Amino acid sequence: MINVLLAEDMHMIRAALGALLRLERDIAVVAEVTRGDEIVPAALRSRPDVAVLDIDLPGIDGITASVELRERLPGCRVLILTAMGQPGQLRRAMASGIEAFLVKDAPGDRLADAIRRTARGLRVLDPELVAAAVEYGASPLTPRETTVLREAARGAPAEEIARRLHLSAGTVRNYLTGAIAKTGARNKIDAVRIAEDAGWI
Repeated sequence: MINVLLAEDMHMIRAALGALLRLERDIAVVAEVTRGDEIVPAALRSRPDVAVLDIDLPGIDGITASVELRERLPGCRVLILTAMGQPGQLRRAMASGIEAFLVKDAPGDRLADAIRRTARGLRVLDPELVAAAVEYGASPLTPRETTVLREAARGAPAEEIARRLHLSAGTVRNYLTGAIAKTGARNKIDAVRIAEDAGWI
C-alpha cells in the first residue's frame, strides 16, 4: 500500500483528488492539508510514502515545503502538481531535487500511475513541460540583471531598487534595459513575465 499525503488549498479540487485516489486499491490517502506550512507536521504524524503537493499554497509554496519535508522525512518522495505548467516551475522543482512534476489537467489515471512510479523512486516529469524547459534554455541574463529584474517583478520602482542594491537609479535602468533586450520583451513588465515563465528569475 502506498500512503499519500495530499496538499491542496482548493477544497473541491482536494476532495476530487482524494476521491480519485481512494478508488485505487494500492493507494491510501493518510493526510490532507490546505497550507504549505502544514505539510511537514502532517507528514511527521502520518508518515506518507509520497506527498502530492500543489505548487501554489498559502503559508509556503509546495517546492519550499518539499525541501523541508525531505530534510525531516527523507523516505517521503514528492510529486508536485501545478495548474499553470510553466517551464520555470519545472526548473525550480528539479533544482530542489523533486522527483515528480505533473500538471493538474493530466488524465486521472496519470496521477495514480505517477504516484506509483514516484513511490518506486522513478522520476516523473510532464513531457510537454520538459520540452518547453529545453526550448527556453539557460538564462541570458547576467546575475545583476537577474537581481534587478527580480526586484522589478515585486513592483519596486527603479529608485527603490537602486536604494536596496546600493546602485544609482540610472544604473538600475540600464540593467532593466539590458534585461528587456535579452529577453526580447516589449517593456519591463513583459520582461518579467518572460523571465518568470522561463524560470530565469
